[in-house]
Amino acid sequence: MRQLAILLALLTAVTGTAVARPAAAPSNPLVHLPAIAGDYFPLASAATGLTYHIFIRYPQGYADDRGHRYPIVYLLDGDSAFPLLASQHLFLTIDDKLPEAIVVGIAYGGFDPKINKRDVDFGERSEAFHRFLEAELFPRVEAASRGDPLRRVLVGQSYGGSFVLWSALNRPDAFWGRIASNPSFRLHSEKLWEPPTPPRRSGLRLYVVSGTANAAEPRQQAIRWVDEQGRRLSTGMITERIDLKDGTHAADLPAAYRSALRKLFDWKPAAPDAR
Repeated sequence: MRQLAILLALLTAVTGTAVARPAAAPSNPLVHLPAIAGDYFPLASAATGLTYHIFIRYPQGYADDRGHRYPIVYLLDGDSAFPLLASQHLFLTIDDKLPEAIVVGIAYGGFDPKINKRDVDFGERSEAFHRFLEAELFPRVEAASRGDPLRRVLVGQSYGGSFVLWSALNRPDAFWGRIASNPSFRLHSEKLWEPPTPPRRSGLRLYVVSGTANAAEPRQQAIRWVDEQGRRLSTGMITERIDLKDGTHAADLPAAYRSALRKLFDWKPAAPDAR
């Protein structure tokens, strides 16, 4: 037995065939997905009692121009919206020549209702969730990046869209731009019809994107909300409805994002890219 052990040791020394350990997983695997590469960290919130998973996509050329500050887009429902819209933003800089932006996805880490509390955060816990954004998330993200706090953009879909509307009514100055895609009126609907808090800033913008093939009731609610609450918000905040022809509730989120960002950044058609 002792001779066998010595023989194995000699073979290892001579041939270098020791059993290789598996390579350690990268701490940030997003580096291998350049369209959405950036940063990741978990963030435990004192305001809501939850831990969120924060994903950040940095603009192309971010490391090369250290004096430039970027618009910063905060995506609700980051579990699905971040991989979809972070890469979409890159394509918008190519085809539409829209400005680059830092894109932040706020995720729960899964769709299981035991951990995904979107219905609570975007509903009865809206106050606490907005406090998490302003007091905990903004300082953490913006202290470590070159995001421009005067050009924050909030994006939400369905329940998230209703939270965007609530934010516009109650915390108007927190974001420069807001995009509510097919907002649902099932959460705290009564609060969405309360009188708005007047903004202190000017030039704020809110885009409510409604797919014409969305369910009839929420679409009619969205149309009514823009007509009534948009008029109340008109001092300091431009509110506009965008209709997506044949757009459906969830699958047209990238089209909603594109159409709203075009308006937010005053897009003008350019010559097609020859590529």
